[in-house]
Amino acid sequence: MKILLTNDDGIFAPGIQRLCQELEKEHEVTMVAPDRERSATGHAITLHHPLRAKEMTFANIKSKAIAIDGTPADCVKIAIESLLDEKPDLVVSGINAGPNMGYDVLYSGTVSAAVEGLLLGIPSIAVSLVTDNNWDFDYAAEFINRLLVEHKNQNLDAEILLNVNIPVKAQGESRVTKLGNRSYRNTFEQRVDPRGERYYWLAGKAVEEGNDKDTDVMAVKEGLVSITPLKLSLTAFSEMEKLKKWDL
Repeated sequence: MKILLTNDDGIFAPGIQRLCQELEKEHEVTMVAPDRERSATGHAITLHHPLRAKEMTFANIKSKAIAIDGTPADCVKIAIESLLDEKPDLVVSGINAGPNMGYDVLYSGTVSAAVEGLLLGIPSIAVSLVTDNNWDFDYAAEFINRLLVEHKNQNLDAEILLNVNIPVKAQGESRVTKLGNRSYRNTFEQRVDPRGERYYWLAGKAVEEGNDKDTDVMAVKEGLVSITPLKLSLTAFSEMEKLKKWDL
């Protein structure tokens, strides 16, 4: 299988490099990722300056690797539309250092890269490691390699991407989940720079409330791999008939 591998932590991040090492054992992998960390950039694309692509070499990776001075969505778009000789069979985004659950998916560059793949007609998977301090990507990389076998053999709807969150101490079991309630209470800390000018630094605390067993949040708390199918359509079809009755 031809795989386009990307992320939002940057091409030097241990998560993407470990996943590349695992996937290239059985697949043809091309790694196209940001040249530096681009976390929480969402689905931003670059319009106001040119993108530069630099081929990289890594001692522990044999796959072709290209660094892009752009966003995760840029990486997928430029790879599929300009850099690759033919379309990949699959886009894999990750392994992200930290979870992408609940409302995280709206901010996540990891998930947005997978969304861009889907927009360009390529089946896509986003994968994240859920941990605070133990950054061991081995099990997550091995799990994704196994998941690809089922993904290839099953007839998944072309409009669906998989958002996978893997606890670092996963017990080898998984659960198909819905997005949970995971938002942030954001606090802006005010500081003063050496010139006496005020600036603000954003810090957020995750809030996880009202989650039932079927959510991604609860699955990973139980040590299970969470697999959430996501759709691109945001239309609230249930409300369309109500809106048609409004006196506008």
